[in-house]
Amino acid sequence: MTGYIVRRIMQAILVLWLAYTASYIILYVLPGDTLVYLLATNDLQIDALSPQELQRVKEYYGLDKGPIEQYLSHLAGILQGDFGISATKSQSVNEIVFSRLPSTALLGAVSVVFALVLGLSVAIAATYVQWKPLKIFLSRLPVLGVSLPSFWVGLLLIQVVAFGLGWLPSSGSDGWKTLILPSITMALPSAAVLAQVLIRSLNDTLKEPYIQTAKAKGISHFAVYTRHALKNAALPTLTILGLLIGATVTGAVTTETVFSRVGIGRLAQEAVLAQDVPVVLAIVVIAATAFVVTNLIVDLLYLVIDPRIRHVEKVT
Repeated sequence: MTGYIVRRIMQAILVLWLAYTASYIILYVLPGDTLVYLLATNDLQIDALSPQELQRVKEYYGLDKGPIEQYLSHLAGILQGDFGISATKSQSVNEIVFSRLPSTALLGAVSVVFALVLGLSVAIAATYVQWKPLKIFLSRLPVLGVSLPSFWVGLLLIQVVAFGLGWLPSSGSDGWKTLILPSITMALPSAAVLAQVLIRSLNDTLKEPYIQTAKAKGISHFAVYTRHALKNAALPTLTILGLLIGATVTGAVTTETVFSRVGIGRLAQEAVLAQDVPVVLAIVVIAATAFVVTNLIVDLLYLVIDPRIRHVEKVT
């Protein structure tokens, strides 16, 4: 078991490095000039600065270095917990990012709860009910949830719930009411994926011989479903849950933009458009770390919950 944990930690470190390196390369080859964006945010033009002033600006932000030197410099800073200075806001990246992180973390946590409730409810209803038309409808429902674009769902909720009914605010980051519509928007695709996986797992589990044996012994359908089928079928959803938590930042980019929320997702969009490399790399590292750590915890939970995996690890 110790060897397995060490291997997973090494894999996690490799994934973080690859995510950082790939993001840096993509940002570096994108068209545009970071220095131009930097000066534009301060209402300056390159032609308005003397060569000496331009050189000092480049040195301050590390833009005078070559691509490899910049890469190593950013990486060394990140390893020390310092994400550097924003190229467009002239502030510490740590201060910018971590001031917005709580808002996105709260949004992500609420959306995961909504996804769990919706996904589990649909999956359980789709596999438990006996009336065939309703069973077919519920089984097909997750496909619709996966197909709908998040931004479209968000705009629809704003139009109907906020503008039409006036029940909830359409934008903002203050108060618990502003969390509901964005959380539902982020939760729907995740809930649909969760429901699909659980429906498939439950249908397979209900066909297992031990389930048929339990039914033959006269155990009620409800008891068979809750005590045997649901417990065993729920294991694969742990993996999906890990992916959902890790993908919070990705979903937040669209959701926070649509609902005008101040968070990591909206900051990522602004930083990419402005080619603010330090901010983008900081967000990538944070998102990748959340993804890797969550999936590492899920893998370790599998070892605790499922004795078959522990047995395989001992054999190998």
